[in-house]
Amino acid sequence: MGGQRWRGRLGPAVAIAPGARVDRFEVFFDLVFVFSFFIITRATAMNITGSSLLHAMLVLAVLWWCWVVHSVVATRVRLGEGFVPVLMVIGMAALFCFALSLPQAFGDPRQTAAGPIVVAISYLVIRGVHLLLYWNIAKEKPGERRLLLKYSPEVIVSTVLLLAAALVPPAIDQHSAATMLRDALWVAVVVMQYASGLVAGAWGWTVASAEHWTERYDLILIIALGESIISVGVGGNLLGQPVTWGAVTAAVCGVVFTAALWWAHFDVIGPAARIAQHAALGRPRVAMARDAYAYFYLVMIAGIILFALGAEEIVRQISERHVGPGEPPHGPGVPLLYGGVICYFCGGLLFQARTLHTLSWTRMGVVGVLAAAIPVAALLPALASLALLTLICIGLVAVEVVVMADSRQALREAVFKEKASHEAHEVAFRAAWHEAEEDKPEPG
Repeated sequence: MGGQRWRGRLGPAVAIAPGARVDRFEVFFDLVFVFSFFIITRATAMNITGSSLLHAMLVLAVLWWCWVVHSVVATRVRLGEGFVPVLMVIGMAALFCFALSLPQAFGDPRQTAAGPIVVAISYLVIRGVHLLLYWNIAKEKPGERRLLLKYSPEVIVSTVLLLAAALVPPAIDQHSAATMLRDALWVAVVVMQYASGLVAGAWGWTVASAEHWTERYDLILIIALGESIISVGVGGNLLGQPVTWGAVTAAVCGVVFTAALWWAHFDVIGPAARIAQHAALGRPRVAMARDAYAYFYLVMIAGIILFALGAEEIVRQISERHVGPGEPPHGPGVPLLYGGVICYFCGGLLFQARTLHTLSWTRMGVVGVLAAAIPVAALLPALASLALLTLICIGLVAVEVVVMADSRQALREAVFKEKASHEAHEVAFRAAWHEAEEDKPEPG
């Protein structure tokens, strides 16, 4: 009774309409979610090794799947309406606790720590909130509820595996065996999550608003790119240091090449893919949404985290006063920086192939150029290696602006025409508010 009265006062959950767009509460949730990217980068940057990079990618994959499920729920219910924001705040709190506990998730496996247990419990709360919301909105569709029950064991099993990764390794005396078991359990969670998405297929699921789906993923990618700049600025030791021309130049290069990466996706490929997602209907729409956005965007996000780690390493060296300006980069900075951008472009190529059924020779060419530039950049001064990457990214943008001029112009006209039509409809709708004011009688 109390729950019914509580929901009655706040209002019911509201289903998503075909033309729905992302609301402000969803952006609020995404900002909390992307904080976890910052934590992953910070925890990995403390000691960059092969195992720490593996752990970062495992954590990212588990977190990303939580967000994919969250986006699926958001295609069925408006997260900012009725009682839904209350549940989502609970999910946000659990997500924040998950992120704060990540640095301890892969500590010494022989020690029983609170962090890994908090990770497992927070994960269960996040997934439970999503399951409850979807169950509520699907009450008028028994078939959809049966489908939800069919795949809900994945939540239980993945939670059990995370708990096992927290509790079982401390009982093993040998460090290497305990580490291998913990890592294997995390790998099992990732395999189960993404395999369940493939096994589920497209049957029975819906993407009511292609606009909402594409906009949501585009926003998370933009926020992640912005977060990478913050990570480089904080981790690169630029704060609290005397300003030098080298540090200023490095900061400018970081912003410029990140902007070039934004341009490379959102100038043509992103808007064209959005139209393709709108054009697809039924199961092909769901399959495209799953493959291109849920799976291939993860490759791009992983690339962002990797190049943020590399840029941070190089910028830190540039900002250190005892390091000579002509000294080449030390450590894994160059491979991570260039490899991360390669990963980003490869994810973009997969995305383009799935949505548009094309591949850009310019993108494939720049991947080859970046790979060939790694040994060269490792011999250059640190600032020069960062500048070289910036020039390559700017060069890609400049070439595509020329080569794709006609198709780019046609796409921009179509997008602008749609935007103008939408804005005109909004103006016409709001005009009724002014008419209501004019119809009011003058005060006597």
